[in-house]
Amino acid sequence: MKNRIFYILLALLPFQSLSQSTYFPPIVGNNWDSISPQSLNWCQNRIDSFYVFLDTNNTKAFILLKDGKIVLEKYFGTYTQNSSWYWASAGKTITAFMIGIAQQENHLSISDTTSKYLSQGWTNCTPAQEEKITIKNQLSMTSGLDDAVPDPSCTLDTCLTYKADAGNRWAYHNGPYTVLDGVIESATGSTLNAYTTQKLKNPTGISGIFLKIDYNNVFFSTARSMAKFGLLISSKGNWNGNQIMKDTTYFNQMTQPSQPFNDAYGYFWWLNGTATYMLPQTQFIFNGPINPNAPADMIAALGKNGQFINVAPSKGLVWVRMGETPDGLSVPTILNDQIWQHINEMECHLSIKENHLDKAEINIFPNPV
Repeated sequence: MKNRIFYILLALLPFQSLSQSTYFPPIVGNNWDSISPQSLNWCQNRIDSFYVFLDTNNTKAFILLKDGKIVLEKYFGTYTQNSSWYWASAGKTITAFMIGIAQQENHLSISDTTSKYLSQGWTNCTPAQEEKITIKNQLSMTSGLDDAVPDPSCTLDTCLTYKADAGNRWAYHNGPYTVLDGVIESATGSTLNAYTTQKLKNPTGISGIFLKIDYNNVFFSTARSMAKFGLLISSKGNWNGNQIMKDTTYFNQMTQPSQPFNDAYGYFWWLNGTATYMLPQTQFIFNGPINPNAPADMIAALGKNGQFINVAPSKGLVWVRMGETPDGLSVPTILNDQIWQHINEMECHLSIKENHLDKAEINIFPNPV
């Protein structure tokens, strides 16, 4: 109950990102204003140590924004500002945003049964079981479909089998998520890429594309486009005065606990500041916030191998990380928290705390993909 009160109060706060201090980069071109880390009292030697940490953990790109302006931007190896990389499951948050836009334009309602758009028989359930699955169930990972199938990314009807009635169980499951692409296309009459370009990319200058890889639709973009999406979310769907996401009710639902089982999960966004959380591939409930070093209001898009978008409105911070699997880390949430620990220790007057995470702690949780 305390968690839900926290997120309700958070939703009632003014749009911080609409303040005069928030900067938005131009829609066209590659210009992006920056501020020096020293203006935040950040020490260069700690930034250098942070970059070593990122490099050691197989990072390709890292960008940190303060009130929309670039504070840190670093690329590693052959990766450059113009290189594209996959978002993995962090791209689910684009799908959540596009579902909200489709509802805003009256193409669908998230309370609609999914069969309305995919037709009956898109799962291997009985008609009565299938009819209970709504778009909201897919957004909140409560479809009730069995996530323990041999390939949880499979979208064939034979892979989408009954486990529980929709709305009665939280389980991280790629297959039911991916078929939301078909829901968007059926409801809008546009392809996923065309609809995303028209409604998201064109108004913001975000670039990128969904590509079909096996069963999955995977979003690829530059790190700067990833950061732009984070900035859009930090401004509650507003881009430099253009309110792209006008459905504030949906936006708040997307970034608050979406079901009663996993308090740390919205509509594909991971939520910090909760008393408990669940992770993929397990029904275990863990105590504490998912990232104890992050601000309580932080929300994150988390993808396989450490593709991250972090948004912390109370701090005016947005940061993104792209890269490979971190050495010795099977859990991106741990790396995400370690990055926050480094950010918290950037100020020159602070003493640096030791990182007490050991390998046993690191390897205990599954990988959110």
